[in-house]
Amino acid sequence: MPETGDCGLQLKGVVKSFATATALAGIDVSLPAGRFSVLLGPSGCGKSTLLRLIAGLDQVSAGEIWHGATRIDGLPPKARNLSMVFQSYALFPHLTVAENILFGLSVRGVARAEQRTRLDRVAGMMGLSELLSRKPAELSGGQQQRVALARAVVSERPICLMDEPLSNLDAKLRAEMRSEIRALQQRLGLTMVYVTHDQVEAMTMADLIVVMNAGRIEQVATPRLLYARPQTVFVAGFIGTPPMNLIPRTALGSVPAPQGTATIGIRPEDMTLQGDGHRVEARVREVEYLGADTLVALEIDGARVVLRQSGQAAPLRDRVTATLPGDRLHFFDSRGQRIARPDDDLSDQQETSRDPFLQANPLGDRDPRIAVAAGLGG
Repeated sequence: MPETGDCGLQLKGVVKSFATATALAGIDVSLPAGRFSVLLGPSGCGKSTLLRLIAGLDQVSAGEIWHGATRIDGLPPKARNLSMVFQSYALFPHLTVAENILFGLSVRGVARAEQRTRLDRVAGMMGLSELLSRKPAELSGGQQQRVALARAVVSERPICLMDEPLSNLDAKLRAEMRSEIRALQQRLGLTMVYVTHDQVEAMTMADLIVVMNAGRIEQVATPRLLYARPQTVFVAGFIGTPPMNLIPRTALGSVPAPQGTATIGIRPEDMTLQGDGHRVEARVREVEYLGADTLVALEIDGARVVLRQSGQAAPLRDRVTATLPGDRLHFFDSRGQRIARPDDDLSDQQETSRDPFLQANPLGDRDPRIAVAAGLGG
């Protein structure tokens, strides 16, 4: 049995195989209680499959899923003490808002007085008190999303699972709902597991992000550490808009690098055209003006990189000298794994000092409760 404490959900060696493919291969991760954890990755990486295994909608092929001291992978969904919000709102069109919210409680036989008390409390919290008599067709997309959230919250389950719940909303409403969902999770102290392919959602909402790729975990970390210290080339190229520049070592022959370096990474905002650092000649290929920022596509010895400048910066000549500050470089070996820098431990300490939870539970693969999949950490 795993350590219990406040670990929330713990997945140990979870595998999901189908007749012709393996969707998940040896997932080991712990999701802390009372925190907002995000499963992030491209389409087809296995994140929704993992959420369905936690919910009990699919069964594991191998491995274990624990909630605290209770192993739940063999339990039916109704016995797992969790709620779920789907990508489609799954509201009953013939029922009112109130009836949709209370449907689960009615099925469970909760007393009517208790149902009413919970409904009043949750409807007020979600801003639905004036809409309880309406049908779903009379609601906007954002209001329907609130009803789906209210139905999950009214169950008073300690774990709430969300499978890309904002994908059907427009950009402005998605931004608003991100704030509302995050505030709700913090107010109620829910253990929330949220699936998305949108890194903006992940970075703005999560306490902890689990980056997945091809059925495996690439890295588990806080948003800040994930951005500052990606453990693999995949994470470096996936996190960030625009993502980290990943330059072949051969294109930067004059830049000192650790032995075994195959790729050198640098964030677009860390490159400059002046200041201290390694100087390299570059050709300007494209300029994209975005208002506050300007993205400049450069070519360095055949490698394409992006430089982020202020939108007020002066126009550039065809050729420039770019500066790569040594303390901003990231090094990866031929397997795509990060080569540790001397200041990596300092980054851990700075991140830990910002969060009492992390003070008790160090980051990354140094902590078995926030584990990186075997062979992918480092």
